[in-house]
Amino acid sequence: MNDDRTQRGMLSPLAIAGYRSLRELIVPLAALNVATGPNGSGKSNLYRSVRLLAATARGGLIPSLAREGGLDSTLWAGPEHFSRDMLLGEQPVQGIRRKAPVSLRLGFAGNAFGYAIDLGLSIPSGSAFSRDPIIKRECIWSGSRLRPPALLVDRKGATLHTRDEAHQWAPVARRLASFDSMLTEFLDPKSAPEMVAVRAQIHSWRFYDRVRTDAGAPARQPQIGTHTPVLSDDGADLAAALQTIREIGDPAALDAAVEDAFPGARLGIVNYDGRFEVTMRQHGLLRPLTAGSAPTGHCAT
Repeated sequence: MNDDRTQRGMLSPLAIAGYRSLRELIVPLAALNVATGPNGSGKSNLYRSVRLLAATARGGLIPSLAREGGLDSTLWAGPEHFSRDMLLGEQPVQGIRRKAPVSLRLGFAGNAFGYAIDLGLSIPSGSAFSRDPIIKRECIWSGSRLRPPALLVDRKGATLHTRDEAHQWAPVARRLASFDSMLTEFLDPKSAPEMVAVRAQIHSWRFYDRVRTDAGAPARQPQIGTHTPVLSDDGADLAAALQTIREIGDPAALDAAVEDAFPGARLGIVNYDGRFEVTMRQHGLLRPLTAGSAPTGHCAT
């Protein structure tokens, strides 16, 4: 799909620095992007960094890092700088004692606005949460490149500034907690409409890496059906999402996709007093397969 709505939501580029195996990476993105490579090349880390970015607008950035073992566990562990001998292969590439400030930086640019966040660690204190990551800086800018004249919103530590109507910096009276993103704590459509736009863009991202297909998967169980323009992350509302495509979407494209994947097959949606379930009719079978009775994938090693 290449309509105006898709173009407005596109990201280009994506930037990551200091996250796991990604020391410094800028990735130009197109409408469709496929990451390939051998095991350990960083594909999963690239994907997980995008999920971390998505957590900023949902208030879950710090808990997401905690589930990964904390900021210390997610930081780039290699050398801060590569010597000439390392680049020539004459000296092994290995990390040494960190000298620079701790920094995990994530960001992206779109057709309208860009966003970036820089995370670090606080000065050790007597608090039990002294190892919690802190947000050192966040900023939003116009256009595809971060340049001082293009800055629209700039957060440094607890202080947030926005541009006023005269394009002058105006401080926001409310101070931000070190663990809260400005995207969740300050949204003013009048003084900072770009923050609303960036938050809405991030909220539109979807991740489908945890959809189960086993016999007890949510997608296989009949669920109360409501109009579902966007499939949930766990696929629980699959039947409702397919029925929504049938009624207000593009059913011909859906049928073509099913035919391409399973030649001769047809999807159906059964409604049991408001509970929807997916069925599939295949050539040669006398009755359709329900989601609960369809075979699951198994592998043996």
